[in-house]
Parts: sequence; structure tokens; C-alpha cells
Amino acid sequence: MAIWRHKVWRHLSSFQGATYSTTPSRINKSMLNNLRKIRPMIHRRIENRAKDYPIKDIIPVAQDILEARRNLLANVNVLLKVFPVLTCKFCSEVFVGKEGHLIQTCRSYIRRGNTKLHEWVPGSINDILVPVESFHLRNMHQGVIRHQQRFDYDRVPAVLELCCQAGAIHPEEILQYSRFHDNPQISDEDMRSISPEDLKYVGASALMAWERVRAGLKKLLLVYPSKVCKRCKEVHVGPSGHKARLCGVFKYESYHGTHYWEKAGVNDLVPEKVVWHRRPQDPVVLVDEGRSYYGHAPAIVSLCSHAGALVCNTKYACEMKPQGLSFPFTYSILNRET
Repeated sequence: MAIWRHKVWRHLSSFQGATYSTTPSRINKSMLNNLRKIRPMIHRRIENRAKDYPIKDIIPVAQDILEARRNLLANVNVLLKVFPVLTCKFCSEVFVGKEGHLIQTCRSYIRRGNTKLHEWVPGSINDILVPVESFHLRNMHQGVIRHQQRFDYDRVPAVLELCCQAGAIHPEEILQYSRFHDNPQISDEDMRSISPEDLKYVGASALMAWERVRAGLKKLLLVYPSKVCKRCKEVHVGPSGHKARLCGVFKYESYHGTHYWEKAGVNDLVPEKVVWHRRPQDPVVLVDEGRSYYGHAPAIVSLCSHAGALVCNTKYACEMKPQGLSFPFTYSILNRET
């Protein structure tokens, strides 16, 4: 403890321009008095900063994000009624299609290998739109959440928490808003009346809503700070991260669950779930030998393209390889794989 204490005082002395002594009794008392005077000034400045939020000019941006998010959830629920989505039983791999691919990319720690075939099970909307939650703060500049206080705060979607701090949702109504809008119900009668042209329109609307959400979040993150842990990808919407020790699962890790916070981006709040994308020129079942030929796309983009939405001219075209060559598929390869 003595060595650690000396390092702290050496750092403070170099910051204040004072001399450092290894003897605790000879520490510069005036430096400590200055630090005690500055501390309440810093606290008052932080408290006064909260009066400037929410910024009125940014509220329409947050409201547009909420509207686009509602349309996105509703349209994706409609598409999932028609187009199946599969997810691996052992890892986070997702595939949009009736039959899963045979590409050996299963990296589950349970199976102990990274060249295993996936075992496919039916997926859900959470496999297309990955949920990211954060602590709901009572106000933007409240005290830091301690580890023993982690159960005193509710967990809400990070996008809603950011819009709430931007003034689009009242803090006391965010839980009710999340329960009401995050689970849109689509009846079977409505699904029977949908034509192929309607599905194409739904896919295009979902893709536009996806882009609106991401574009709006990019603007909000320039004004309202958000943090992400670079180790476990925990997200915290606020000026400083929380102190809940939830990072790490192994006992030998030295940081004891403490998060390493850095500035969050759009992909941290709305992750792009990249999947293998089957093109019209590709075989019905994607095999491992042709993995260098196939394209990739975010899961939401692949789902919308199956519905007929035009995505070849967007920024995802280079990743999807729409005009690329296809693997020379033979049935002997499929029989050998199965």
C-alpha cells in the first residue's frame, strides 16, 4: 500500500508543479487544500450542466428515431411470418433461408473447435435486430451507479434510453413505452391478405427505417455521450460509465469485472448482424468450398432482399457481391458434406 500511495502523490505533485517527497509527513499541504477547494466547484459545474439538456433542436431527431424504430419492428415482424430465419444452436451464427448453409464456421466453446458445421434451429426477431440494453438513469447527470446499486435501476433498450435523455420520452414512461411498442402483434388474417407486391413494399420500408434509425443515432451521439466497454460490449448511455462489475467470466482475469469504457458508436447501439448472403446465382445450399465466392450482408438487409427490396445499389453492394461469380456446385460435394 505504501508504494501505491507514493505513486499517487507523485502524480498529483507533477500535475500541480510541486515537489514530491517519499515521506508522507512532508507532503505539500497547500496542494491538498487547493484540491479540496476545486472539488465542490467541479461538482457544481456538473450539476449546472444538466440545465442545458435536453437540447430543443435535437428533440425532433429523437422523435424521428422512435417513429422509424416502430416501423422497423412492425415490418420485420411481418417479414418473419413469410421468410424463415435460422440460428445456430451452439453459436451466434444466423442465416436467412429455409435451409442453413454447410459452411464450417461454428466457433462455440462447447464444441471446442472453429471448423464445425452449424446445427440450425428456428430464429426470432432478436437474431435479426440484436437487442442492446443499458441502465435507465433518473437524470442525465446523476451519480455513478455503484456495483451494489445495479438492481435498483431498470434495464431498457439503449436506443430508447438515448431518446429519453434527448427529450423524446418522459423518464417515467419509458418502461411502458418499451412494453407497448417493442412487441407488435400481427394477426394471421392480415398475413393472408398480403400480396407479393405488398411484401416488396414492406421490405423496402423496413430497409428505409433501418437507415433512418442509424442516421438519427449518428446525430444524437454527437450531442449526448454514450460509453461502451471494449471487452464485453456493455453499453451505458450517459457521460460516464457505471461501476457494476459485470465484465469478464473467468476467475483469473485481473480487472475483477471492471469495465473499460470508451466512446460508443452507432454499431454499438444498433449492431450489424453480418450473415452469409445467398445470391440468385448461388446453389440452394451454400457449401464450405465456395466460401470465397459468397457475399455477406447485415441480417436485416438480407431479409429485406428476400422480400424483393432493391439493395444492390446501396452501400452494401460491395459486401454482397451481387454480380460476382458463383461456386461451381456439384451434387457430389453436397453428398460428401451430408
